[in-house]
Amino acid sequence: MEAIIKKRIKQVLKGDQNAFSEIVELYKDRVYQLCYRMLGNSHEAEDMAQEAFLRAYINIRSFHIQMKFSTWLYRIATNLCIDRIRKKKPDYFLDAEVAGTEGLDLYSQIASESSNPEEELESMELRKTIQEEILKLPEKYRSAIVLKYIEELSLKEISEILDLPVGTVKTRIHRGREALRKQLGHL
Repeated sequence: MEAIIKKRIKQVLKGDQNAFSEIVELYKDRVYQLCYRMLGNSHEAEDMAQEAFLRAYINIRSFHIQMKFSTWLYRIATNLCIDRIRKKKPDYFLDAEVAGTEGLDLYSQIASESSNPEEELESMELRKTIQEEILKLPEKYRSAIVLKYIEELSLKEISEILDLPVGTVKTRIHRGREALRKQLGHL
């Protein structure tokens, strides 16, 4: 896939806007999910994902073709989300309900493999609780936890995205995990 992306990037550099549309199609869901996990609000996640693609397009000439494109794009999206978190009121974004659904969140929209409604409800409540607790973490731990456990990226990729040494990334993941464990232990 990376070879296809690099080919599309070369086309974009030559002025082909359709090639960038193909890149957006390939990454839009993952970038949105990253932003949603960081912000906890679907509308803000959409805005930040769009902004990430816009900035990627505008700055495509600064992309080093030998790098992995997804790492570069995730760095843009993560930095935008961190900036957004820093500018917000602390509890403004904790409401991640889907409009018009009487309290249901996006997790409730995901098809379940379980046939037991009680199990589904418990699982949905657990995911919601974990997401709420992730949102309470300081942004430096939140970004490391989301990239590691939700996006399932390697320590090296996280290091590149956050522009931090691998050791610092490990520390932030460990401290974020410990903070989450304490937060969840109090529930």
